[in-house]
Amino acid sequence: MISGILVKILSIVLLIAVGLVLILGIGTLFKGGETSKKYSNKLMQLRVLLQFIAVVALVAFAYFFKN
Repeated sequence: MISGILVKILSIVLLIAVGLVLILGIGTLFKGGETSKKYSNKLMQLRVLLQFIAVVALVAFAYFFKN
């Protein structure tokens, strides 16, 4: 039971983190100027990394906690 709640919380945290970085990256991209040159590419790279971690975690959760 606790592991199920932990899996749900961790899944939600990962998905929120990906969404937050995506929104920050798009906002920085549209802002333009020096800020865009400095941060938008790094934020999108971070988003891809977080997406990879989230997908691997969700697949692992589905595999190990299937009923």
